[in-house]
Amino acid sequence: MYVKMYTMMIKEGNENMKISDVRVRIVKKDDSKLKAVASVTFDDCFVIHDIKVIEGNEGFFIAMPSRKTNDGEYKDIAHPIKTETREELIAVILKAFEEEKAKPQD
Repeated sequence: MYVKMYTMMIKEGNENMKISDVRVRIVKKDDSKLKAVASVTFDDCFVIHDIKVIEGNEGFFIAMPSRKTNDGEYKDIAHPIKTETREELIAVILKAFEEEKAKPQD
């Protein structure tokens, strides 16, 4: 009952969560396709860690945190449901990644 009422309250609000912070940590391994790991905070109250920035054949892309199932498949632990949200998430993470790469490295 509580979950059903809470879901109704969220839908009535008609507001999407806003990205309030993005942090990127560069991975310093020349031979790895993994280039960075990001954490994204929504509405200053919910965070998703371990979003990977990977270099593919057609450029960089992100991979949401996942776990390996018993049959060897990988399943996302958390991921956007709406296309617009996914596109926004990709854009802000890759922008933060480019900004972090541009900084002088120690």
